[in-house]
Amino acid sequence: MRADKPPVLRPVEPTRKLFHETAERIAAEIISAKLPPGARLPTEQQMAAAMGVSRTVVREAVAALRADGVVTTRQGAGTFVATEIGRRPFRLAVGGLPSIREVLDVMELRQSVEVEAAGLAAARATPALRHEVGKALAAIDAAIERGETAVDEDFAFHRAVAAATNNLQFWAFLDYLGRFIIPRQSIRVAAHQGEGQRAYLEMIQGEHRAIFAAIQSGDPAVAREAMRQHLSNSQARYRASPKTPRAQSTTRFEARNEKDSGSGG
Repeated sequence: MRADKPPVLRPVEPTRKLFHETAERIAAEIISAKLPPGARLPTEQQMAAAMGVSRTVVREAVAALRADGVVTTRQGAGTFVATEIGRRPFRLAVGGLPSIREVLDVMELRQSVEVEAAGLAAARATPALRHEVGKALAAIDAAIERGETAVDEDFAFHRAVAAATNNLQFWAFLDYLGRFIIPRQSIRVAAHQGEGQRAYLEMIQGEHRAIFAAIQSGDPAVAREAMRQHLSNSQARYRASPKTPRAQSTTRFEARNEKDSGSGG
């Protein structure tokens, strides 16, 4: 075979991604109350047929949900939605955000918090705190110059903005979410490769500079708008990806449930 001839076969999708998506779909049924607390889940075979995956994938997905306290199993009786599902603590996946949909969900959550944080930072930040935001901004520039993705530096910038609110809870919230709130750590897109990476990062850095300028000038309204624009732009960039799951139609699992319950239409 010639060295430059493209391979006939392409890598298959990793099983880990498939079981994550399967668990996500089952969880979505629970969150939407189609499967209320205490309800028995369909059998492993039924779920596998409805979602078009193997029973092994369903088994792994259910195991992950059980470990997360979403479902419980009763020997000889099946798997049930946990009765205290509402008390499950909030957390992100340890390995980062496995899908673009989850990145977008977290970015919406971030927007609800960080827009206000930027406004408060502009109104309350001391000169020392403003200086820290500026230092974090410069650190991103340095990372870009080194050809790095600047994930840690980007997170540090957002934490510096949160700290500049003079409200520890904003900083603690971002710290709790962790550096996986920066989507480049969780999702790979073509713009992040080679020369495209630098252009992409410099575009984002321009948005960071607008946020810092508003905080530096003490203008809460402009700071809020700059942060809103930054996070909205980020959402739009990821939404434009052809892999965004939100573009998918109703899943076979959802269609099966509607058919079984007679609520389809």
